[in-house]
Amino acid sequence: MRILVLGSTGYLGGHVEERLSALPGVRLLRGGRAPVDDVRIDLATVTPAALTELLARTAPDAVVNCAGSVDGGPQALAEVNARGPAVLCEAMTAAVPTARLVHLGSAAEYGPALVGERTPEDAPARPVTPYGATKLAGTLTVLQARLDAIVLRVTDPVGPGASLAGLPGRLTVELSRAVGRTPHGTVRTGDLSAHRDFVDVRDVAQAVALALCLPGRLPRLLNIGSGRAVPIRDLVHGLIAEAGFGGRVEEASGRGGRSAAAPWQCADIKAARWELGWQPRFTLRESLAALWASDGDPRPARSTGERR
Repeated sequence: MRILVLGSTGYLGGHVEERLSALPGVRLLRGGRAPVDDVRIDLATVTPAALTELLARTAPDAVVNCAGSVDGGPQALAEVNARGPAVLCEAMTAAVPTARLVHLGSAAEYGPALVGERTPEDAPARPVTPYGATKLAGTLTVLQARLDAIVLRVTDPVGPGASLAGLPGRLTVELSRAVGRTPHGTVRTGDLSAHRDFVDVRDVAQAVALALCLPGRLPRLLNIGSGRAVPIRDLVHGLIAEAGFGGRVEEASGRGGRSAAAPWQCADIKAARWELGWQPRFTLRESLAALWASDGDPRPARSTGERR
């Protein structure tokens, strides 16, 4: 089975690639912006004709689209998150119409939810940020494409290799510096009162593998999350505990930004359990332990060439 992974050098893409490479009989093609990849594809700029020609030449049996942008201005977000899936679907329809497409969406597409409730796949999509809006545009394109396609709508991923564009990755770097230099200093954060559904990035990769390999038609849209909402504060203090940081946390007062717009996020994951036989394996504590061991531990072993 030939599988093309787009966005393979990113946070989610890297874990997806690692999981798929362990499957028997799979040949991976890595697609991304970096010249070291097997296939150079920038979904923000590639033309439908060029991508059609590339897909016809490489002839993948399946495509996983992990490419996406979580920061930047509205135009940059739209180019990757909205235009990219549209060009991909057009090219796949022309070149490899029978290939399966697994597209990674985002729970930010849902927008605000009622506190205490889990959001099912048929809930109205009302994003409140440019990121959520552009991701929704990409999802709608995939859902309407005449392809064997499925969207995995992922909640907040956490785990080893976390991107600096998200709070877990940024905080890991800050704590690593603090533990190494000022272990009793102060870590400042924004408002941490919002609740989020954190899912381990390795569990996301497993969901992708199942969505690729299960025979027959699958639902067009499935939530991938932990099914449990926790205060962002729990993630911060959990990571601080893993770091052994003895200082204090200074949390900004008053809600702002995304926390104010969407104070609660929790996915209903019953459909993924039923359709894929999937369920999250890692607890938040295990995810944070793996994140710190991989990216944050400032001990000398980190500078000896040891691969973390």
